Amino acid sequence: MRILLTGATGYIAQRLLPVLLEQEHEVVCCLRDKSRFNMDSYPSSKLSVIEVDFLKPETLANIPRDIDVAYYLIHSMSTTTGDFTTMEAKAAENFMQGIGCTNAKQIIYLSGIVNEKQLSKHLRSRQNVENILSNGQIPLTTLRAGIIVGSGSASFEIIRDLVEKLPIMIAPRWLNTKCQPIAIRNVIEFLARVLSREETYNQSFDIGGPDILSYKQMLLQFAEVRRLKRRVYVVPVMTPRLSSYWLYFVTSTSYVLAKNLVDSMKVEVVCRPNNLAEILGIELIPYKKAIAMAFDKIEQNEVVSSWKDALSSNVLNKGLAQYIEVPVNGCFKDVRKVSLTNPDSALNKIWAIGGSTGWYYGNWLWGIRGLLDKMVGGVGLRRGRRSPTLIRAGDSLDFWRVLLASKEQKRLLLYAEMKLPGEAWLEFRINDNTLEQIATFRPLGLWGRLYWYAVWPFHGFIFKGMINQIAKANVV
Repeated sequence: MRILLTGATGYIAQRLLPVLLEQEHEVVCCLRDKSRFNMDSYPSSKLSVIEVDFLKPETLANIPRDIDVAYYLIHSMSTTTGDFTTMEAKAAENFMQGIGCTNAKQIIYLSGIVNEKQLSKHLRSRQNVENILSNGQIPLTTLRAGIIVGSGSASFEIIRDLVEKLPIMIAPRWLNTKCQPIAIRNVIEFLARVLSREETYNQSFDIGGPDILSYKQMLLQFAEVRRLKRRVYVVPVMTPRLSSYWLYFVTSTSYVLAKNLVDSMKVEVVCRPNNLAEILGIELIPYKKAIAMAFDKIEQNEVVSSWKDALSSNVLNKGLAQYIEVPVNGCFKDVRKVSLTNPDSALNKIWAIGGSTGWYYGNWLWGIRGLLDKMVGGVGLRRGRRSPTLIRAGDSLDFWRVLLASKEQKRLLLYAEMKLPGEAWLEFRINDNTLEQIATFRPLGLWGRLYWYAVWPFHGFIFKGMINQIAKANVV
């Protein structure tokens, strides 16, 4: 069976793809930017990649006609540009135009639980997308999920940040809202097993785990699994705006996503009863077990995907290829070189930079820069990295985005996603036993130039210390 997989670099699709390939399906992955996809991770002759941007109708011609089933796994809730409701509706309409020209016999859509009369903007948008997808001639199967629990999921990472950083939490009243969390493994099982099941055509099903919990109970049960003593006190005085800032500053989420999450967390997301799990032979995983399974993956360094890598940004919207060519004219540069006695060791250290490893020199200054970025609405340092040793194009790395990561070329290129009066690149490359470290800044107007001169003294010893520490690791 030939399957079209949209949102192929997203959190869910990256978990679903290997399952579909194991089932011997031929999978066509849709991406806005081919350079974000690592074909080497999926050694299969049944995998192909096409470049399609569902906000650009002219790219729809790239969709093959001989598609049997299409997964629609696109959302824009975390976008920092434009209105995500309008973007999601437009993307869905263009998708229907494109898929309507194929031989597809089923569309599978992962949506949100929408059983309350008063829905958040996010859930109304998901419901609107479902309506758009159901208006075509191709049968639609909709799976509606609430909180998804798994290594790298937004919900898991946000709860983890709160529980592990705050022994006492003064929390907003929406923590009393009920929800029905579901393990990521169960979500993937549902998505894979409704494939070509005619009894699911033109039907919608709520999917959730066996536990109905309040967000407060989820925090406390997470703490139990981690063997941490935590206290949570709910107060009625925190407004949605204050709640959004609370999430933004304590966790690794962006303010835009925090605002939309708080809006959604005021709505109960409890499943309508159905027997789909029984029909498909799926054993639902309890919440505590889902948490334990997520930490098993983290400890084994097997986090397949992370919600942070799918965050919408100017880099991802325009495509990585637009930024890989580092500009020369009109730029300030800090170029440093150092000789290496063991290039392989240096390369491994470069590949582990950021996240829990830190930046090898002046980490407290990097931390201050991350805090300042958070205070002006940036991403800060809390995003960390998906894996402590593996890195690929498109990954988030603290407040950088990975543009290029090639061990064969011995080159790592990062683009700054922090708030700046300009654009910044940081590059590491090894040639002939020499490590070259290049920081490039293209200023935007007078403020950009003043910014560069203001931070130049700090860059002097931070960048010098960083490259020397990387080189020092090679001394035998």
